[in-house]
Formats: sequence, structure tokens, C-alpha cells
Amino acid sequence: MTNLHHLAEQAVKSALEMGRTVATAESLTAGMVSAVLADTAGASGMLQGGVVAYQNSVKVDVLGVPAELLAAAGSVDGAVAAAMAAGVRTALRADIGIATTGVAGPEEHDGKAVGTVFVGIATAAGASFVEYGFAGNRAEIRGQACGAALESLIAALSS
Repeated sequence: MTNLHHLAEQAVKSALEMGRTVATAESLTAGMVSAVLADTAGASGMLQGGVVAYQNSVKVDVLGVPAELLAAAGSVDGAVAAAMAAGVRTALRADIGIATTGVAGPEEHDGKAVGTVFVGIATAAGASFVEYGFAGNRAEIRGQACGAALESLIAALSS
């Protein structure tokens, strides 16, 4: 079992025990977070669904991220990650929204360095984000971002 699957198992178990539902909004991870959760037995009891918001138009039109925020900050930003998480939580009627945005490389994006990742988390109490700086190739950075999102989900479930 991979570390990602171990984290997903923890997240699914916690969500089921607490009766919480989860929705994902993924840019950089492009569905990895929801896929790893769905690999876990019992996921159907907690995973509402997910939105792959690779393009800014999807972030705006589907998740409700303010276009002005994207214009000012770019897509790789903590406030954008938080807005994505809040938007997917509302759109998919989940208790918790988790979001990823970042730069997997090989080149920087919106002036942000390769490996810059933001994970957004939204609950009834509000939305926040955590910033990370990862190293590696595209696949490694995306995998680390997926792990960070799962860890943030586990933390939100235990708070």
C-alpha cells in the first residue's frame, strides 16, 4: 500500500466515523486526490465528488472563484486555493472542501517557482490554505501535493 493510499484510508475512516462528506477541487493534481480516496473501501459513504479545474475559466464558472482574484494573484495562490475549496464545498454540498493548485513544472507559472503548491480547505467554519514548497519532477510534485491535500483533510476531520 502506498503512502497516499494509507493517508486516504485514514481520511475515509475518519470521515465515515464523523459522518462528514468531502468534495475536491483540483488543478495541479487533476483528480488524483479524489481518485486515491475512491480507491479506498467505504469512500462512497463520504466522497461527494470532485471538480478538475485545470483552467481558470472552470475555477470561475464552476467553483465561483472571483475572476478579479485570479487576475490579480494568478492561479497559484493561497486565496485562490481557499476559494476553490469553498466553491466546491458549496457546489457539491459537502461538509469539507479540499483544493489543490500549484506549479508542477518544468517551468514556473504566474511568477511562482516550480514546486510551489497551495492546498485549500473549507468547512462550515470558513476557508484557509497551507503553502508548500516541493522538489522533484512533475509526477513527484503532483504526488506530494496529493499527499499534502490528504493530510490537510485528515487534520480538518480531526479538528
